[in-house]
Amino acid sequence: MQQILDFLVSVWDYFAANILTQPAYMIGFIVLLGYILERKPLYESIAGFLKAVIGYMILMVGSGGLVNSFRPILTGLKDRFNLTATVIDPYFGQNAVTEGLDKTFGRTFGDVMLLLLFAFVFNILLVRFQKWTKLRAVFTTGNVQVQQAATAFWILLFCFPQMGRIEVLLVMGVVLGLYWAVGSNMTVRYTQDLTDGGGFAVAHQQMFGIAFVSWLADKFKAHEVKAKKKARRLEDIELPGFLKIFNENMVATGILMLFFFGIIMLILGRDYFIGVFTASKGASGLAPNGSFLFYIMTTSLGFAVNLTILQLGVRTFVGELTESFTGISDRLLPGSVPGIDVAATFAFGEPNAVTIGFLFGALGQFLAIGALLLFHSPTIIIAGFIPLFFDNAAFGVFANRRAGAKAAMILPFFSGLIQVFGAALIATWIGLSKFGGYLGMFDWDTVWPFFTVLMKILGIAGIVVVVFILVLIPQLEYRHDPKNYFLMVTDYEQYKENVAKKKEAQ
Repeated sequence: MQQILDFLVSVWDYFAANILTQPAYMIGFIVLLGYILERKPLYESIAGFLKAVIGYMILMVGSGGLVNSFRPILTGLKDRFNLTATVIDPYFGQNAVTEGLDKTFGRTFGDVMLLLLFAFVFNILLVRFQKWTKLRAVFTTGNVQVQQAATAFWILLFCFPQMGRIEVLLVMGVVLGLYWAVGSNMTVRYTQDLTDGGGFAVAHQQMFGIAFVSWLADKFKAHEVKAKKKARRLEDIELPGFLKIFNENMVATGILMLFFFGIIMLILGRDYFIGVFTASKGASGLAPNGSFLFYIMTTSLGFAVNLTILQLGVRTFVGELTESFTGISDRLLPGSVPGIDVAATFAFGEPNAVTIGFLFGALGQFLAIGALLLFHSPTIIIAGFIPLFFDNAAFGVFANRRAGAKAAMILPFFSGLIQVFGAALIATWIGLSKFGGYLGMFDWDTVWPFFTVLMKILGIAGIVVVVFILVLIPQLEYRHDPKNYFLMVTDYEQYKENVAKKKEAQ
């Protein structure tokens, strides 16, 4: 019996390490499974698998280029001004947890793959029994799951330091599985609207944030309508004279990033980037005999290049995923959609909304960091590129779609403030700040601090309250529009027709 269990565990470890936590292959596996269930010819199934994997790899090239190029610039501010600071970034956060677990709690995070098994299976079961749970989205972004599992593990030990290994795995499996299912489910309506029935949800670090920003944007638009003002989207704005160049997405992104990152790079100075070149043995940074001006231009304009690559990757794999998932939703998980990386939304809507959301989020973050310095906060936050870009760019896209340009500027700005202040509070309280990193994405600066307060103050009853809240959310969503709730994922055209009729009747 033990040999069978060991074999099953080894199979799971292999699957988790090579497929579940590798999003390109996870998406490819879903596409392959979907086409097989649709009884497509084997050659079509394999072709779909390859196209999905390659498309996601293209997305990761763009995403990785953005992160690897601009993370050192932002974290360089920490070295330039000799700050003892906490970097808000999922990878810094994961490293902080790994470093601090043994020192703080006498634990190691060796059970991560088992935790992923519990939470992932629980997520699937919640969707399978959607007749009662009202949940429609399966979280498939494995690398994000690992990052979240690390921080959630720390939070649970902070609240319950004496909790045993099995209890930790079970509690985290339930809470994380619920969070993944409920959070991605909350984005279904807004993502379907953005993509015109694209057939996926967002499964990332700002799922509650997307739902909240979209809800606020709807309120914003309702106020504009009541005031008899027309909410203009970014794509509707006609710029005069030479400003027309900003109507071209690549040109607008290139100019704005040249201005934004150019200022930061000038502050850091030429010597800093020569130091990066020396430390990396020529892998990055500025060669001693290189032109600082052209280095700034190349790096800044690379933002537009990598963003274009990312959007190409999205267009490559999303079509395959949407078509193939029909097989899974018809045969295994009726009325469901896959939850995927938030970057997939950047290829939909107005391209400049990505840049605008990012810039106004950055403005909010930098003002908040200035306030922390001014008021001598015990924890100083350094902006990490991943929360700065992927949260606020997404908020800009969704806000622009639902309420126009003004919302695409205002809502990411406040998000930037919340990211810094929320991360400073929670990282200081739970003790991660001393290890130099915190996950720092929007949900983990808002929703999870709230969960932490409940569990720390109420104990086991707090876990029950958290679970109750998560279970209640989809029930309330369903009650809001029971007729169209599942229709929006099973027959989007009919859903649109129903919504149009409802508006006409009003």
